[in-house]
Amino acid sequence: MKYSNLNDYIIELEKQGLLLRVKTEVSTDLEITEITDRMMATDGPALLFENVAGHTIPVLTNLFGSHKKMSLALGVEDVDQIADRISALLDTVQNPPKSIRAKVKLLGELLKIAKLSPKTVKQAPCQEVIHTGEQVNLFDLPILKNWPLDGGKFITLPLVITQDPKKSSQNYGIYRIQVYDKNTTGLHWQTHKGAADHYRNTTEKLDVSIAIGSDPATIWSGSAPLPPDVDEMLLAGFVRNSPVKLVKCISNNLKVPANSEIVIEGYVLKNESKIEGPFGDHTGYYSEAADYPVLHVTTITHRNNPIYPSALVGKPPKEDYWMGKVTERVFLPLIKLTLPEVHDINMPAEGIFHNMLIVSIDKRYPGQAYKVMNGLWGMGLLSLTKTIVVVDKFVDVHNISELAWRVLCNINYDTDILISKGPLDDLDHSNPSAKFGAKLGIDATRKIDGEGYTSDWPEDVEMTEDIKQLVDSRWKEYGF
Repeated sequence: MKYSNLNDYIIELEKQGLLLRVKTEVSTDLEITEITDRMMATDGPALLFENVAGHTIPVLTNLFGSHKKMSLALGVEDVDQIADRISALLDTVQNPPKSIRAKVKLLGELLKIAKLSPKTVKQAPCQEVIHTGEQVNLFDLPILKNWPLDGGKFITLPLVITQDPKKSSQNYGIYRIQVYDKNTTGLHWQTHKGAADHYRNTTEKLDVSIAIGSDPATIWSGSAPLPPDVDEMLLAGFVRNSPVKLVKCISNNLKVPANSEIVIEGYVLKNESKIEGPFGDHTGYYSEAADYPVLHVTTITHRNNPIYPSALVGKPPKEDYWMGKVTERVFLPLIKLTLPEVHDINMPAEGIFHNMLIVSIDKRYPGQAYKVMNGLWGMGLLSLTKTIVVVDKFVDVHNISELAWRVLCNINYDTDILISKGPLDDLDHSNPSAKFGAKLGIDATRKIDGEGYTSDWPEDVEMTEDIKQLVDSRWKEYGF
């Protein structure tokens, strides 16, 4: 399923019975959040609020708030299908074909990928209406205040677009944005993110554009932790199976997805900051107020009849969890490329991604679990992971009950724990030293020769296959 814009996805949600139109007047201050939170808690539909007090633009929430909606958003029956496509591509690159026929087929596949690169167009729906100068007013947009102690109204599902002053490539990231007044906002890009690096590299002024409400694959791609200089729009094109169309902004040289609902253009000045926050964050706690760069808005453009999408974050699981689970599945093949012994991973909702990663491995030699821990800590934004638990290949890392049983039975606290140090997420409030601190690695694998274990490792309690088959064949005879 391909979506050319956000409205295409809304139509499909409604067709699948996964959209509810709310016609009653509602407020942007807390009310929409409470309604959405209750709906997400019961695996309810996406919500299109068509009557928002003081605004003419409808608000869309819970558009990604379940595995089913996330799969539908990306046009697949299950998000693992995208990971399978990546695995097949990586396998072909690692094991190139030998026959002429197979090589021609591979060339065709690579040419298809090349055609998925973003394309620039001269006219775009996102620029049907243009506001500049005194016409700029962020309060015309139905931006939500989500939680009682939030420092103000926050845009929570933006594609924030920047360009490194030293390079030509753009970066797309989803960072929260606090509205200060009609034409300034705070930009909460965290220390380890691409836009923050661009800001550090600028000498005076950095252009920033914010795209709100593109097609689902393009929105999600902004959350993907890609390596520097890898274009998120190429990933979006790969997921969509069609290139993303970009258009040059009105007041700066950045390019934004042409199918966006709303675009905010502006700039930040080097060394200008303002208190941003607090904010009810995806950790389930309020992140504290701190100094962040100030965005000066120069232009706002939008469609003739735009829709404003907003993501709800708070105590997990919320929408960011389901978006992150796609990232987990899609990036697993890339992790295996570097660490081939990795079988599966799980970043549970309770760990809010950066606090816990569970990994199963095909263990073959002493110390391999520690090799995997250190390898993961050295891999992009996985460097922020606070706890890594390593188990054997046969353990279902998505079954938390089984995992807890394996870990608590297998661990020897004298020998199976690694305390390391490294960078931590900006939102980690538990560490006295901000953004840097201790990490925990747990080796809960079966111990083998060379790891200091002198006894025979016990076998799992399991019934024999012949008895299982016997009972299966006689099940009805038992009277059940």
